[in-house]
Amino acid sequence: MKRNYWIVALILLVFFVISFLTNIIGPLIPEIIRDFHVSLTMAALLPFCFFIAYGVFSIPAGMAVEKYKEKKVMIVAFFFSFIGAFLFSLFPSFSVALISLFLIGSGMAMLQVAINPLLRVAGGEENFAFNSVAGQLAFGLASFLSPHMYSYLVINLDNYEELTHTNFLLDLFHEIIPVGLSWVSLYWIFAVVSILMFVILSFIKFPIVNLKEDEKAGTWSTYRKLFKNKTVILFFIGLFAYVGTEQGVANWTSKFLEEYHGFEPRIEGANAVSLFWGLLTVGCFLGLVLLKFIDSRKILKIFTGAAIISLTVGLFGSDYMSLWAFPMVGFFASVMYSVIFSLALNSISHYHGAFSGILCTAIIGGAFVPLIIGKIGDLVGLRGGMFFLYVTLGYIFSIGFWAKPLVNNKMINIKETANRHKK
Repeated sequence: MKRNYWIVALILLVFFVISFLTNIIGPLIPEIIRDFHVSLTMAALLPFCFFIAYGVFSIPAGMAVEKYKEKKVMIVAFFFSFIGAFLFSLFPSFSVALISLFLIGSGMAMLQVAINPLLRVAGGEENFAFNSVAGQLAFGLASFLSPHMYSYLVINLDNYEELTHTNFLLDLFHEIIPVGLSWVSLYWIFAVVSILMFVILSFIKFPIVNLKEDEKAGTWSTYRKLFKNKTVILFFIGLFAYVGTEQGVANWTSKFLEEYHGFEPRIEGANAVSLFWGLLTVGCFLGLVLLKFIDSRKILKIFTGAAIISLTVGLFGSDYMSLWAFPMVGFFASVMYSVIFSLALNSISHYHGAFSGILCTAIIGGAFVPLIIGKIGDLVGLRGGMFFLYVTLGYIFSIGFWAKPLVNNKMINIKETANRHKK
């Protein structure tokens, strides 16, 4: 099949948009707590509503892709996202925010399921690994940039009357955003981006995707069989723990730095969250190299151990140690998702498509872990709440010991390679 690089570029843009809409919640948490006068637990309901949508929609979205194809599912996904963002932009309240984030999360769940098979076909199987890494790069870039856009908008809108130079965007938002809620401007941007993607996708012709056996969603009876498998349950918990750790750190870092070290959420807090995602992206590339030389289980143990140390420094270190330690958790967490996912798929011999759907459903860890942290934080303080991350990281660390894959990651034998060159 002829390669369609315009579709590849579109998919990379979709990766960017997914990340841009997904990972901005963390920097907003301190603003939400202050402006809506809510507790840590109530604030944690926001990421809960977003990520619980993955649990509701991941498996049905896989079935919908098989029946209606990628284009229709992606168009519906961006329509959901637009409705969610537009609704909150018009009616910025805490209760509306919960509905809004569930709708946006539903859209992002559908997109995640649809784009990977499409990327394989549009770019070619021989380029799939490269294009997947490019997708992760686009994802990481958006996560890195979105907190900076947040800082730019809220600082300039809150000081609008003192600015000597403005632009169309700032002038527009100054007119339509309620006073004291400058961060709501981000949701207007989300709404515009979502409707633009809706329109763009409507006019583009998609290639026909024939799903491989390990990409098919499977039937409900298949899922019931898999959920009776102990290995499936253990790896589901592993992915649940990983996404929970990722979102637990990303969502609570800015609030922690404000509460315990007095850092400004709009500046240092946003920068720390941005750096967290940036280092997580950089770490992905290091992980790709290391997997060619070291067993994935050993890498998982080394990186998880380093993440536990970084978390400890972040929780108990000085102000500037904490400012750098939390982003370093992101760097060491970078290999966890891909290693756990690959170990999981390599640990059973069949039903890989359905198993992938179950693993994607484990993204609901991003809903529950921040909520647990917030609940404990209301009782004993946010530092005590973030202690729960030792539980999730401890479980991930244990995977390196008990995982027994049927196929190990292919490694380069340095001795053999050197001897071959000598000959």
